[in-house]
Amino acid sequence: MTKQVMIYTDGACRGNPGPGGWAAILRSGSNEKIIYGAEAHTTNNRMELTAVIEALSILKEPCDVTVTTDSQYVANGITKWIQGWRRKGWRTSQNEPVKNLDLWQALDALTNGHKIEWCWVKGHAGHPENELADTYANKAIDELQQEKSV
Repeated sequence: MTKQVMIYTDGACRGNPGPGGWAAILRSGSNEKIIYGAEAHTTNNRMELTAVIEALSILKEPCDVTVTTDSQYVANGITKWIQGWRRKGWRTSQNEPVKNLDLWQALDALTNGHKIEWCWVKGHAGHPENELADTYANKAIDELQQEKSV
């Protein structure tokens, strides 16, 4: 039987670009793991993508995964746009280079071997895991800024 994993992600940025944080909650059965991190100069979209990438990177075997994100950029990118980008040599429908290409390619590679359902939820609307991921993404920024001020 394939392991079932629930992943809830969020990214945050203070300024866009600015200091940013990402967080993910991974649940499988009764196990839960929360991971988070920050970058000094980034964008909200990069943090949203990083949260999913970091979460999927933890998985050691093929899993049935449900990824819940409040990022329409991530949800639409992975379910609607990425196939066209790949076909067009990682260019958009306007023939522009795909933004955040490094992260999209990393995410694309990490989806191999897993069965993934992508779910979008409205951010800051009371979804418990989304709110928790947001709290940790902002905690990551706070910790980064505290390190810089010491």
